[in-house]
Amino acid sequence: MQDRAPAEWPAELGEVFERAITCEYASLTRAGSPVTVPTTPYLGAGTIDVSTGLTYPAKAERARRNPKVALLFADPIGAGSAPGPVVLVQGHAAVRDADLQANTDRYVRDSMAKLPAATKGQPKFLLRRLAYYYARIWVEVVPQRMSRWPDRNLSEPPQQWSAAADLQLPESDPPPSGRQPPPWLEPPEDWREGAEHALRTLPLADLTFVDADGFPVCLPATAGELIDDELPLRAGPGAPQLSAGPACLTVHGHDSEFTGQENHTFVGTLVDGAVGPRLQVQRALAGWSITGNRVQAAIGFLGKGRRLAPRLKAEAARRAQPVPKVNLR
Repeated sequence: MQDRAPAEWPAELGEVFERAITCEYASLTRAGSPVTVPTTPYLGAGTIDVSTGLTYPAKAERARRNPKVALLFADPIGAGSAPGPVVLVQGHAAVRDADLQANTDRYVRDSMAKLPAATKGQPKFLLRRLAYYYARIWVEVVPQRMSRWPDRNLSEPPQQWSAAADLQLPESDPPPSGRQPPPWLEPPEDWREGAEHALRTLPLADLTFVDADGFPVCLPATAGELIDDELPLRAGPGAPQLSAGPACLTVHGHDSEFTGQENHTFVGTLVDGAVGPRLQVQRALAGWSITGNRVQAAIGFLGKGRRLAPRLKAEAARRAQPVPKVNLR
């Protein structure tokens, strides 16, 4: 598993990155606020890569504007072994969308190899019709700093690694022409109901803020009971100092085979005081969730497709490329 991990990375971390079903991918808005979503990671050539759909490119476009991103590996569900270490990677992102067909071919190949249960039993003729999902933009992350803790409790200071000062950082592909499409999902009107549900039922919560160097910092956190618009938060004693300012809390979970997922992200301002750190929540973001049994999940996925499919041709045209095909073996 570690063959593709560069020799200069800490030796045991290649396997952590390779086997993870999800990591938390944090990028920054134009205003410098972090947005964090669970994303499946893949090892590249000296990079850790995540993807987003061509039809919903916001995660990539944030990284194209500001390449400072973070990846948190702290999700033990379905990783194939007992809970492993928690690793925060902060690095430089390069967006790849100059060859949409190659991107799509890679995503079909790699995602089906890593998450076979997600498509098990589905007929190939149906999968070939899902270009609105399989057409991809890749974000290649070159690690610049890594912090490692034994577990999600962050009970001791991390072991740290930094890349060489002369590390070459790649440029993103040129941005597409025209205007970025609007969000395809509406955020919930009542974020409080979603927050109470998520904190009551989902197993993982991660806090993201921005450090003094302008990088997102994403850490496992424990959220207390919602009080008015504030969520009390606690990170382990080995966590770095929480920085006041723009922040978000991502609450999420999935089954061990990743046939379903539920994600909620709440954004606002991190403040500190006599009673400890708190997130002053401003709103919830729209999230991609697929819940219920396999039939319900399939229906929900196809429902999303009805909204995404019309965007596919337009996004390919913005990049002066044909609509990619879903090529299956």
